[in-house]
Amino acid sequence: METDLNKALGLRKNGEYKASNALLLKLVMTYPDDAILSYQCAWSFDLLGDEVNAIPYYEKAIQLGLPSKDLEEAYIGLGSSYRTLGKYEKSKDVFLQGIEAFPTSQVLKTFYSMTLYNLNEHSQAMEILLKCLIQTTNDKEILSYKKAIELYAGQLDRIWK
Repeated sequence: METDLNKALGLRKNGEYKASNALLLKLVMTYPDDAILSYQCAWSFDLLGDEVNAIPYYEKAIQLGLPSKDLEEAYIGLGSSYRTLGKYEKSKDVFLQGIEAFPTSQVLKTFYSMTLYNLNEHSQAMEILLKCLIQTTNDKEILSYKKAIELYAGQLDRIWK
């Protein structure tokens, strides 16, 4: 199995997405209870722009249990796939589960904010993005305004009198 998985990942690395996907599908059929294979298969569908087929593999990989880094990325892939298909409430649920499991993940929060935007929850989306920005940037000019950005992030609609 490991040899074939490495071959599939090598094909992906070389941009041979369809061949990689075909091999991963065969592996998943042979080893249906392997979380890593389901995750890699989901990812291969994502690379092909086929989010509809990616979703069940992401869900299965998460259900079966993945190592921490792969699990975080599976939440990102699943939530993003739901979002791009217009299933915003499902996307929101997935991102909230991911953020609960990985509360310091700025990537999950960033993708979550995109879903909130799609749900017309613009204030919360902006607040999350602004907080991600000040927590991750190295830009000295932005950081010089950190206190002001923190203050305004949750009050963008407030009129200051």
